[in-house]
Amino acid sequence: MPHLRHNYVVNIMDGAFFGFALGFASFVTIIPLFISRFTDSAILIGLVPVLHTAGMQLPQLFIADLVSRQAQHKKLVLFFTIHERLPFLMMAGIAWLSPGLNPRWVLTLTFLMLAWQGFGGGFTANSWQNMVAKIIPANQRGTFLGLQGSALNGLFSVGAIIAGIILVRLDTPLDFTLCFLIASGLLVVSFVSLAMTRESPSPPQQTHTHWKAFLGTLVRILKKDRNFGWFLAGRLMTQFASMASAFYIVYALRHFQMDEVTAGLMTGVLAISQIVANPLLGWLGDRLGHRLMLAMGGLAAGLSALVAFAAPSLNWFYLVFILAGIGNVASWTIAMSITMQFSSEAERPAYFGLANTLIAPAALAAPLLGGWMADQAGYTTTFATAAAFGLVTTLIFLLLLRDPQYSQGEYVSSEPAAALED
Repeated sequence: MPHLRHNYVVNIMDGAFFGFALGFASFVTIIPLFISRFTDSAILIGLVPVLHTAGMQLPQLFIADLVSRQAQHKKLVLFFTIHERLPFLMMAGIAWLSPGLNPRWVLTLTFLMLAWQGFGGGFTANSWQNMVAKIIPANQRGTFLGLQGSALNGLFSVGAIIAGIILVRLDTPLDFTLCFLIASGLLVVSFVSLAMTRESPSPPQQTHTHWKAFLGTLVRILKKDRNFGWFLAGRLMTQFASMASAFYIVYALRHFQMDEVTAGLMTGVLAISQIVANPLLGWLGDRLGHRLMLAMGGLAAGLSALVAFAAPSLNWFYLVFILAGIGNVASWTIAMSITMQFSSEAERPAYFGLANTLIAPAALAAPLLGGWMADQAGYTTTFATAAAFGLVTTLIFLLLLRDPQYSQGEYVSSEPAAALED
């Protein structure tokens, strides 16, 4: 495959600097902390990661028809990805002006930017995944996505540490303004790296001319591709198997009186486990099959919740976060890798759309269900339920899903990955 080494380098750089940027504008820590300056509403604060998830997943099916019409995916990727990057610069402006604005205006403008950013990412994702499937050989996609994910998580951790220092040492509004400005600058570096991707044009894969025809394609896929249906079922269960992870820190703080230093160490363990698991699971998936890695991820997520449920002391939560990190990698990197193998290039945009948009309701409902159960019956009930879903997920991937890499004949998994070439 031409330009393989070049595309490896520039796209891993894209992921690395994208992750570096998100360390300064994390949807889990930095942005919720900024929101908390202007409201005490737990619902609004909790809406930040939910809005990001919804924005990333919901649009992918609706953009699939347009993606399938492209001779080159890179052009569409670059157009849409501007909309997942520019909002951070706008947020820097909001943060700088926030002392003179009504808090309601600050919140309204911030959530508008978050919605813009999330849906920008969602419209980008389908094109980007198709571009990766085109420029990276089938027997190296897991390895590539794992390396990129590792680079992203590694620099994300560095960015988060620096952002924490900035927030401690600088006064408002300079603290958050500087964080969002740095994120914007790093996203420019990421964009330039992405723009250096070399993608050869090919005839558009679209064979129909009307949205109704494309809808018919989607219905046909869901009716006839039973293997893909089991993959979707497993992915749905994965969302509920992972729902406990959002409550581990809170439970450890309340039940074991964990201090802030230990909480930071736990977060570091989670990050390191993902840094290690990304390339390892990707590499193993390229050789042993991604179905097995998905099953391992479902088992890890379930065991993570089970250990949290039964943990007799705080030290057991190091294992909890290691297992959670493995589960997170499988549900993202490995799921993306295997989705690329379900179809020919012509139908790949439709498969990506279905694999993400249909999962979005479960991704939104799972943390809400987990929170509701924790409020009604305690965190251990949430953990036990997540562990049960983890078992169901593992069984689906092991017993019902077939590895599409074999049925499609794209490559023989026992062969070593081809050497990178220019």
